[in-house]
Amino acid sequence: MTKAPGDGWLTGDAYEAYMGRWSRPLARIFVEWLNPKPASHWLDVGCGTGALTCAICDHGEPAAVVACDRATPFVEYARAHVPDTRVSFIPAGAEDLPRRDGGFDAIVSGLVLNFLPDVGEALASMRERLRPGGLVGAYVWDYADGMEFLRCFWDEAASLDPGAVSLDEGGRFPLCRPAALASLLREAGFVQVETRSLEIPMAFARFDDYWTPFLRGTGPAPSYVASLEPPSRESLRARLERRLPAGADGMIHLRARAWAVRAIAS
Repeated sequence: MTKAPGDGWLTGDAYEAYMGRWSRPLARIFVEWLNPKPASHWLDVGCGTGALTCAICDHGEPAAVVACDRATPFVEYARAHVPDTRVSFIPAGAEDLPRRDGGFDAIVSGLVLNFLPDVGEALASMRERLRPGGLVGAYVWDYADGMEFLRCFWDEAASLDPGAVSLDEGGRFPLCRPAALASLLREAGFVQVETRSLEIPMAFARFDDYWTPFLRGTGPAPSYVASLEPPSRESLRARLERRLPAGADGMIHLRARAWAVRAIAS
């Protein structure tokens, strides 16, 4: 019987191995697409281990960045690994976002909106903290069709355990589509709403480079793996190793897509 694990956001190191290494190149593409004005004041909502914060500092020429996340271990990891003096990391959730006198120039959120308990309320809170004409932007993985490494995982999990279907992010998160993202921002009162896809390659040195991060309990799929008995876990591993196309050098090349949205506070 399938257990019902949580999404298990436990440690920064485990997240980096599982998803952080891919969220960093994705964040860079996102910030380049935003094309922000230099010397802006930013708020990064759900900063995680700091991928988007780093991209803002490297490519956005910010005056300052306030980066927040409700997961204290992630905030501590980001604070230890992002020494930029323009950044302030604080523990805070979307329901209690930091404020700035005069409002922030830009508020962004990377790979977080679909995990928020009330995304409409969170967007309203972001709008309140933006100056008039300020920029809001966000992006989410395309779990249904664009994340090959997870699509393979959940397809094989479901073939062994029909109960895994209900845990698949592709079904859990209908928000992760461009039309849904655009509608959310319009409903929250934003204008000039635009969406686009962001794509990155995923290269795994060998199968263990793909599989080992699933064993560390951080994230929905790793939480599911942690809930399995050892024989079931090994069966899933064997099916995935047979399915994934390795090259002559043992490397596995996959693609990942996210959907991004940006808009202006009226």
